[in-house]
Amino acid sequence: MVVRSKGIRSKSRQILRKSPRDRGNPPPSHATRRFKEGQKVAISINSAIHKGMPHVRFQGATVTVMGKQGNSYVVRFHSGNKLKELVVRPEHLRPLSA
Repeated sequence: MVVRSKGIRSKSRQILRKSPRDRGNPPPSHATRRFKEGQKVAISINSAIHKGMPHVRFQGATVTVMGKQGNSYVVRFHSGNKLKELVVRPEHLRPLSA
């Protein structure tokens, strides 16, 4: 029998699927987004860009920007009772309208 694959993107076919209108690479402005420390943002994974992509379980999470690390941002949020920190590139972050 064949053993089921359990890779980093397993069970993510529906979550990472793009609509036909959004297929392809995003505009360059998404890579140059700027966020301030303490700003609330949402993790919105862009499946066309693999670099700096967080795990699929964090898709849709509301996080707080803590700082920069190279071209990426360090974000922090609570997952249950644990405080988690992720390093995410700006292509996978979306500003929340407040």
